Amino acid sequence: MTFVKKRKDVIFQRGRYFLFKNNRFAALSAVFFILLAACSSVPEEPGEIEGIEEIETGDTRETATAAGKDPAEPPQENGELPVSAFGEVWGYLVSGREDAFRSDMPLTDIGYFGAEVDIYGKLTDVPNPRNVRDFGGRIHMVAACNGRALSHFVLAEGSPERRALIADLLRAAKNFDGLQIDFENIPERDGRPFLSFLAELRAGLSGKLFTIALPARIRALKDDVYDYVKIKPLVDRILVMAYDEHWSGSRPGPVASMDWCRRVAEYSLEVVGREKLIMGLPFYGRAWGHISPSRAYIYSGIQTIIDENSVQDIRRENGVPSFDYDVTVSVKVYYEDDYSLSARMEMYRSMGVRAVGFWRIGQEIPAIWDLIQLVDNNG
Repeated sequence: MTFVKKRKDVIFQRGRYFLFKNNRFAALSAVFFILLAACSSVPEEPGEIEGIEEIETGDTRETATAAGKDPAEPPQENGELPVSAFGEVWGYLVSGREDAFRSDMPLTDIGYFGAEVDIYGKLTDVPNPRNVRDFGGRIHMVAACNGRALSHFVLAEGSPERRALIADLLRAAKNFDGLQIDFENIPERDGRPFLSFLAELRAGLSGKLFTIALPARIRALKDDVYDYVKIKPLVDRILVMAYDEHWSGSRPGPVASMDWCRRVAEYSLEVVGREKLIMGLPFYGRAWGHISPSRAYIYSGIQTIIDENSVQDIRRENGVPSFDYDVTVSVKVYYEDDYSLSARMEMYRSMGVRAVGFWRIGQEIPAIWDLIQLVDNNG
């Protein structure tokens, strides 16, 4: 059954970006705001670059432009948006930002973010699930490990650091309904240790829900650390992070274009299956400026800036020369609103996806919660 609700007015939200073309100060402020808001587990983020196919060997994330058949027909942009029905709706919540959560949000699961592996391999910053005691669904501790060298260090089979980390994770997970692993920078040669690490955690969780967040794929990759087929038997759910197709270091483009998301969902449904798949959606946007002056300069580079910008006022601060100059920055912005999120959800729903998850609560346009309904997965 398809449900329909009147769309809320978001003209202001769209219109504010028009100022970028005429106000460089607003542009620079918006760049900082949007990039800051997009920080996540998810982290400095490779993804898909328009126009080419390649593998980002830096963190093993696949990149590829969408091709082939057209995506599902989107809803009327100026009409009514459908209410999308899913059996599970996950939302990530960051510790310290619990005020962004409302108990009436149509969520079945919260991925509670904050637990991380420190430089010594110890688990730190475990959030307290009592901080969201008003939530009636399941709360999962999300454990992140950022950094390739650190991941290699804690995954080494037989090491005391690995044994201690597994013990820490199992101990902390006792206060939650489940555990989610979000290790996004695993070196290419650590695929086998990662699988055995997951197997040990699953064996020790005593029936709690065990899930994992994995980068998006549109096909199988050779020697992939995040091989969906190998990981699937070891976990109860796989959340596919279908975002950061374009990231802060790429050319401008959508965080998650519709056709790319369709291809990710097609592959995920094929190899993961409906029962274990959660399709991740972004609430955030990104901005790109055509220039960025934030860098180190040699003397000749500084002199070029002075000459090209006709700098006259060079002053000294305790003997160190300094000057100011103004430039006009052209900024390109891609972001998510209720329309784009609705179109993506309806595409997933029509493909047979039963569960979706959002990064993250507090970044969304509020109207999105009116466009989601929970249903029985077996219905």
